[in-house]
Amino acid sequence: MNQPDLGLKVAEPRQQKGLTQERLAELCEVSARTIQRIESGEVDPRAYTLHCLGEALEFDFGEQPAGNENLLLAVLHLSSILCVPIIPLLLWSWQKNRSYKLDQEGRQVLNFQITMVLSLFGAGFLLVLGPVLALVGAQTVRAAQQFPLILWTIICLPMPLIAIGMFCTYEGIVNAVRSLSDRPTRYALSIPFVK
Repeated sequence: MNQPDLGLKVAEPRQQKGLTQERLAELCEVSARTIQRIESGEVDPRAYTLHCLGEALEFDFGEQPAGNENLLLAVLHLSSILCVPIIPLLLWSWQKNRSYKLDQEGRQVLNFQITMVLSLFGAGFLLVLGPVLALVGAQTVRAAQQFPLILWTIICLPMPLIAIGMFCTYEGIVNAVRSLSDRPTRYALSIPFVK
């Protein structure tokens, strides 16, 4: 886990539990200055310290991936191909408090899928509206010119749906591979609905 994300993730549950930095330091058998430096993002804690923080705060900081965490991450990212936000929503809500990595990447996948579903609705609206406009336009044009206009409409209107599908497939596969190789994931054209 990279700083300063870890520092924020330590401070958040500490404050929720009503612990001071000094009290958390006592529980983890480290100095209060160490806790301050971890929370501010100045240092990365040692594995033992991270384990103690996880036990004291009852949170998995991802120092040792759970046996099925990699499988869940792969399913989470590959669910982007389907553009059905229910799958990542269920996975994310089920695992978000157990693993920092699943929490962060789940938010990314949810934001991406919600954005793509909205894009699909927009493209679907154009798909329905396009033939109507083509027919109205074709009535004003001579009969000889109607066929190319209607043919052009039939060929071009599904293109946004196909492009969105290919983009979702690409993003899902690339981010699944990035996640499994411990590289940062990122989804282009994603609106942050879930923060």
